[in-house]
Amino acid sequence: MSSVSKWIVGARPRTLPAAIAPVLVATAYAGDQWNPWRALHALIVSLALQIGVNYANDYSDGIRGTDDSRIGPTRLTASGLAKPNQVKNAAAISFLVAAIFGLSLASVTTWWLILVGAVAIAAAWGYTGGKNPYGYKGLGEISVFLFFGVVATVGTYFVQTEEINLQILIVSIPMGSLACAILAINNMRDRAQDEIVGKKTLAVRLGDRGARRLYIALLISAHIFALLTFKPAVLLTLLTVPLTWSLARGVAGGISGAQLIPYLAKTGKLQLTFAALFALGLAF
Repeated sequence: MSSVSKWIVGARPRTLPAAIAPVLVATAYAGDQWNPWRALHALIVSLALQIGVNYANDYSDGIRGTDDSRIGPTRLTASGLAKPNQVKNAAAISFLVAAIFGLSLASVTTWWLILVGAVAIAAAWGYTGGKNPYGYKGLGEISVFLFFGVVATVGTYFVQTEEINLQILIVSIPMGSLACAILAINNMRDRAQDEIVGKKTLAVRLGDRGARRLYIALLISAHIFALLTFKPAVLLTLLTVPLTWSLARGVAGGISGAQLIPYLAKTGKLQLTFAALFALGLAF
């Protein structure tokens, strides 16, 4: 594996729809108030945070030995493709990029964004890093829902319109639910191994059946809350129902382990497709 490709793999491209989707949807909802410069900055912040948390997770799980028997895609630290400090530095650089572009947005909106950004970066590192990582306590889904759902969507809308309303909060819920679904199926895949090494993710705490029900509930909630925006054109999101049904049926059918790997990519595809249709509906 080349030096460039290993870092691309380490960035976990299949998770990046979770960073793109909320920015796309919020920008569409901003309507004629949308600002290309601010939208681009928000996208860079979101992508940098997602990549940063992926590298941070790779580093922290790698040095703990959690990834030693991983079923899923290659991890840089655990596989020895990169030294732990190199992966840690990659996470730090990603967070720095997010901070720089976030500071730029704060300078033209409100300095309170600095606090929001600092909390987001701390949450990204604390997921699996530090002495008491909250991801090992089953709190990862809550964090993802908040930061890659509510904060990313509402934040992107705010930096372009400089206002917040109830509707954008409702709009953010489907984005949070689908981002959570990506993490939920990832943790479902790793549930057995995580339980062995003491990583008590929500999937471990809920058990196999509960983890499957959570994933399906997240998919359903995305559709429900999109419709609760009460915008007729948002019915376009129903075009993703066949993919949603396919994913839900497969997970309910009991597939596990390595069989779930393609489902991670398909869940990312669902989120991006859903977001594109949702954005189109909101724009109308």
